[in-house]
Order: sequence, then C-alpha cells, then structure tokens
Amino acid sequence: MILALVCARGGSKGLPQKNIRSFVGKPLIAHSIEMALNSKFIADVVVSTDDEEIARVAKNYGASVPFMRPAKLSGDSAPEWHVWQHALSWLFDQGRDVEALVVLPPTAPLRSLEDVNGAIEMFLNNKCDGVVCGTDAHRNPLFNMVKLDDEQRCTLAMSRTARFSRRQDAPTFYDLTTVCYVMSPDYVRLHQHLFDGDIRMFHVPLQRSVDIDSIFDFELAEFIHQKTVKDVHE
Repeated sequence: MILALVCARGGSKGLPQKNIRSFVGKPLIAHSIEMALNSKFIADVVVSTDDEEIARVAKNYGASVPFMRPAKLSGDSAPEWHVWQHALSWLFDQGRDVEALVVLPPTAPLRSLEDVNGAIEMFLNNKCDGVVCGTDAHRNPLFNMVKLDDEQRCTLAMSRTARFSRRQDAPTFYDLTTVCYVMSPDYVRLHQHLFDGDIRMFHVPLQRSVDIDSIFDFELAEFIHQKTVKDVHE
C-alpha cells in the first residue's frame, strides 16, 4: 500500500494557524489531502497533528487522523523526520503494510497531480531510498551566495577548486521544495537523515514550488494561483 502522510502542527509562528488558513476557498491542508485522494497510486491519507481543530478539518476533507502527535514532536525544534518515524511506527504497530510513504506538506498548495504522480513513479521505477522534489535554484552558490567569517570578511558560501568565469559553465544547483517526498518506510525508520542513502530528485517548475512559511509566501502563492487561472481562461 502507498500511503500519504500530511504533517500539520498547530503552533506555527511565522503564519499562525496557517495549516487551516483559507487558500482559494479551502483550508490549506485540504489541498494536500485532496491531491492525495486524487492520485491513482495513493490508497490512504493520514494526517499527523497535535491540534484538534486541524484534526477536525482534515477528517472533513477525507483524511484519517488515527492518532494525535505527542507534544515532544510538536514544537518548533522537532525534526519533521522524527514525525515521519513516529507515524510509521504507529502504523506498523497497527499491522499496516506500507510500501511507500508519500509526504505532502500543506505548505505547497500549488503542486500538481503531475508532480505527485511523477515523483511516485520515479520511486517505483528506481531501486532507491527516496525521491525529493527540486526546482532550478534562484542563485548559484559558486557565484551569488556569500558568507561572513569570524572577522566579518565576505567570502563565497562554497569553496571551489575549479575556477569558472561564466555561470553557465558551473555545475547546476537546485532548490529543494516541499512539493512531495516519496520514501521507503524502512529507510525512514532505520536512518536519521534524509540524505543518508540513495535519494533521487524529481524536477518541478518554479511556479509550483512556493513553500508557505509567512504572509508574504501566502500572498505570493495566491497571486500565482490567480494568474495561472486567468492565463488558462484567456
């Protein structure tokens, strides 16, 4: 069974109650749930939350909330990886046979079914531990990103042994997105970091990669959605 997991805690500080904030007429979390329900691969959708209101909304849109997330996994500093591990441990204790875990964060409502199904197909067609989604990086860290040392001197963020005079000649970099993660359940349960194993990347376009963490991100996502709808109808 391929199972979708939507992780939505109630204590967001950047944008309070963002997971149930209305986005183009529906709570943000509803977009992830409905995307999972529409996928030809996904058999069930489980929501991990510590918030009763989020749980109620999730159930109204067709997800199951079979457990409440413990407080130790609900704070700002709790790694999401541990939330995935907790959900899988609970499911395996209940005898659920999970072939692949598809994590669909509520913060990426512009994702498409093509993105989700494409990432799942990449996972199923390759003997890998997981698939992440990425988009073309806004900046190349070999050229455009800098850091300050202890004496406040500015240096490149990444050291490089080869010298590139043109950005086009440098390696290509990608920004990770929260569009979709497709993971081997055994890999998640037995490892402590996403990139400890064989991880592949499914490419998604920039306009579907907005990750909502602030009111600016939220309004940007709304603008992109409205423009996309307008372009389709023109």
